[in-house]
Amino acid sequence: MAGFNENILVPIDNFVWGPFMLVILVGTGIFLTFRCGFLSWRTLGYAIKSTLSKEARQTEGEGDVSPFAALCTALAATIGTGNIAGVAAALATGGPGALVWMWISAAFGLTSKFTECALALRYRTTNDKGEMLGGPMVTMERGIPEVYGDGMKKFGRVLAILFAVFAVIASFGIGNLTQGDSIASAFNDVSGISKYAVAAVVFVLVLVVVIGGIQSISRVSSLVVPVMAILYFISALVVIIINIRNLPMAIVDMFRMAFSVQAVGGGIAGSVVASMMQAMRFGVARGCFSNEAGMGSAAIAAAATTSKDYIKQGYISMTGTFWDTFIVCSVTGLSILTSGVMKDVVVDGKVVLKGAPLTIAAFRSTLGEAGAWIVAISLALFAFSTILGWEYYGEKALEYLTRSTGVSMAYRIAFSAVAFIGCISGFEIAWNLSDIFNALMIIPNAICMIMLVGPLVKDMKTFDQKRRLQPKN
Repeated sequence: MAGFNENILVPIDNFVWGPFMLVILVGTGIFLTFRCGFLSWRTLGYAIKSTLSKEARQTEGEGDVSPFAALCTALAATIGTGNIAGVAAALATGGPGALVWMWISAAFGLTSKFTECALALRYRTTNDKGEMLGGPMVTMERGIPEVYGDGMKKFGRVLAILFAVFAVIASFGIGNLTQGDSIASAFNDVSGISKYAVAAVVFVLVLVVVIGGIQSISRVSSLVVPVMAILYFISALVVIIINIRNLPMAIVDMFRMAFSVQAVGGGIAGSVVASMMQAMRFGVARGCFSNEAGMGSAAIAAAATTSKDYIKQGYISMTGTFWDTFIVCSVTGLSILTSGVMKDVVVDGKVVLKGAPLTIAAFRSTLGEAGAWIVAISLALFAFSTILGWEYYGEKALEYLTRSTGVSMAYRIAFSAVAFIGCISGFEIAWNLSDIFNALMIIPNAICMIMLVGPLVKDMKTFDQKRRLQPKN
């Protein structure tokens, strides 16, 4: 299995996440941000306030769940192992500078997340059960011909099919295999619990929740996501505060290694040696894995909301990138860098500590065994919620391809079974597969966003003018 990964998956992963993909992903975010007049940045405060309002929890209007529940479902899928294992992997292979590139890509990712989610709500439709069906695949099929004429129907349909196929496959990678692998590895590292035992528990819990569909998934997500995120954030903040003396040097190392053309190491980074390209590649790749901005996945959840204004929902949905990367990923990265465990990452020129074990080591070195358990439990909750969110994404993509909801139950059972397999699969295989499928989803979604952002900008400006005229409380 290791040979297969090294000979086949690693070269493919390196190719798809090379300079070409970085240009597409970050370049699209930059283009959209400028095209939208930086409105996504200028309205971030309003977006966060709207997310926390009582109105966001109301279910008045056509749709399946409230705006807040839709955001929590998306956050369930985004705040996952990428925030713990993914950040640690990026730091171990790309150096401290990878965290800076996570922030940079996420800043422009705000607009990508806004665009894909707003468009999903605008062009959504219903399935044969009267439930909402939306996301980039529906946007591509309906939006592109609407804007460019019937002559573009085939092109929009081809893009839609490609995205949906990639999304179904990715749901078993980013949303399943990597999550199960990280859960089992964390508990095995902390307590020695058998991965097969963990796999059995994960299988049962996932199946129990996903059988109930979006209503069940959103209820669990609305409860688990806020609680788990707050508890983890507070715990990580404690680690940083205890090691606060190392924070200035950590920040210096981050920016020094983020923009160094030549490979550098030392300082807080320990023996990790990385160049700017390594920091950029792993920072952007793991950042995308974590916040999913530009992938189009969160748009599938956004399309289920009862929100009456698609621009406002776009703003609410884009806060997912803010919470995920600027808050959760940041405290993970700073916890690792200030704890001093980076010196143990490389031994005899080989990376021996990365992923969840690196984050666990950081918390353990500061808080003892309690810290290790905090990470293990947080990771389990993060990963479990991600599995739930991605089940919904994959199911909707499959529903679009088959034009029927009849496949839903079979997919839910199969998805739960793959979660079991993920718990006992190899770390490298799971991460490399996820990286590859992430990249494949990005390409058609980027094309769609660039093609449809024009009409969106007009409605953004109108919404912004109305918002400014509203009396402030």
